Amino acid sequence: MSQDFDADVAIIGYGPSGVIAALTLARQGVSVVAFERDRDIYPRARAVTVNDWTMRIFQNLGIDERIGKVIDPQRMLRWVTYAGEEVMRIEHPPSALGVGPRFYNIYQPTMEAELRAAGTDYGDRLAVHYGAEVTGVDQDEAGVTVTTTDPATGRTRTHRTRYVIGADGGSSRTRGWIGARLDGETAETLWIVIDCAVRRWWPDRDVLTFWTDRERPVVDIALSGGHHRWELPLLHGETEADFPTNAEVWPLLEAIGVTEDDVTVHRYAFYRHHVRMADTWRNGRVFLVGDAAHLMPPWAGAGMQTGMRDAYDLGWKLGRVLGGALPDTWLDTYEAERRPNAAFYTDLAVRLGRVIEQKASPAEIEAMNAVPEGLVTPHEPPLTAPPTLTGGWIHGGIGDASIIGRMVPQPIVGDTAGRMARLDDLLGDGFVLLGDDIDPAILLTPGQRAAWDALGARCVAVRPRDVHTRGRDDLVDLDDVLRPWLQRYGARVVAVRPDRFVAADDVHGLTVPTR
Repeated sequence: MSQDFDADVAIIGYGPSGVIAALTLARQGVSVVAFERDRDIYPRARAVTVNDWTMRIFQNLGIDERIGKVIDPQRMLRWVTYAGEEVMRIEHPPSALGVGPRFYNIYQPTMEAELRAAGTDYGDRLAVHYGAEVTGVDQDEAGVTVTTTDPATGRTRTHRTRYVIGADGGSSRTRGWIGARLDGETAETLWIVIDCAVRRWWPDRDVLTFWTDRERPVVDIALSGGHHRWELPLLHGETEADFPTNAEVWPLLEAIGVTEDDVTVHRYAFYRHHVRMADTWRNGRVFLVGDAAHLMPPWAGAGMQTGMRDAYDLGWKLGRVLGGALPDTWLDTYEAERRPNAAFYTDLAVRLGRVIEQKASPAEIEAMNAVPEGLVTPHEPPLTAPPTLTGGWIHGGIGDASIIGRMVPQPIVGDTAGRMARLDDLLGDGFVLLGDDIDPAILLTPGQRAAWDALGARCVAVRPRDVHTRGRDDLVDLDDVLRPWLQRYGARVVAVRPDRFVAADDVHGLTVPTR
């Protein structure tokens, strides 16, 4: 790194999205400086869940075991009326991503503390300045100058970096500095969020429950570490001023059968739902991730997770660009891949909200649960379906019958040395060509081989468990998962990206995708 730069990347905001960006970059040897205006972690639990996709990101960052100690498995979710009628239920199927359950309940302040603690493992490579408010971002052809101000003293400093990531939330200043517009709307209804400490267990306490009602729908969710949350809308005419103390909050809980024998009110706050997205997530060397780029209602439990996935997608690409392994044109794929996914979860949250608020018609509810005919892929509701890419760095058609854009399942596999481990732990961090009992190199043209070699891709044959391995990079499909998955889509070889999505297959041609 040139002495003209204080770090490779500056990150504005050190919430979950900012931390994941920092960890992803630092793990690749990139120097990072992060600025967080608050000196302490925000004490209120905002996000309430993570799923197996997010946990696989944690695994690939080497932090899944540490995070796993402070989160709890989630069994199922349901929609019920106050009369006790169950409108809809989703039981979580087993995860194919090799990280335990499909969903987990979290307590965000505790999980966020673990994420930040993981950052300290990188020493000087990841410097975090708490109590530093970013007051200016100015870029030129060579880099970006970030100005920070200490709110306590008024002292300003400048920092020179190659790139900047704005992870500074829904009120992002970075968004304004790059000239982005936040399109969409904010709902008029004000919600109260009540966070409690559990005093005793009650029936189905661990089932995520949405109490559907036109006037007072309720989100009822167990959080990890003995915490529980209820979210309720204020009725017409009610304001924050009507709830000055816990005494005024208790009637809301008592109306749904919760008593002081069950919980202690820890804290409560108010918020409105947003359905908004920035019209661009990038200007030159400055990028937006998380709430700075998009805001969604909480019903799909994906707001925080979408931000962390933004950060990981941008981080693994930007790290390789800075390391010289990829050209900077790769950065054009960031928004192309992440915007459709953010839009998907925003739309899903809106539709689930209509069910919760009893605004969805029977036809809408039926459509959400409908199983299309003739599927190649086993059907799962959108909320629990495995992750997919619909654009960006992929080659070939997407759809039910295509393997392109799908995330590779992660079973336990064996290697030629007799070790048994999760697939990702043996694949490493780079690009990989996986073959169904075949050396992928056999199906590559000289031009294709040269292009994949330029990306540092390994060729790995996945062998059945009843044969000998042949090459040093062979893996054994111990649980008979990978080979049937490839065969379901008619693929003999797939090209897998570092984030474990399939970029190409021999059905569509093993050409390196264009950017």
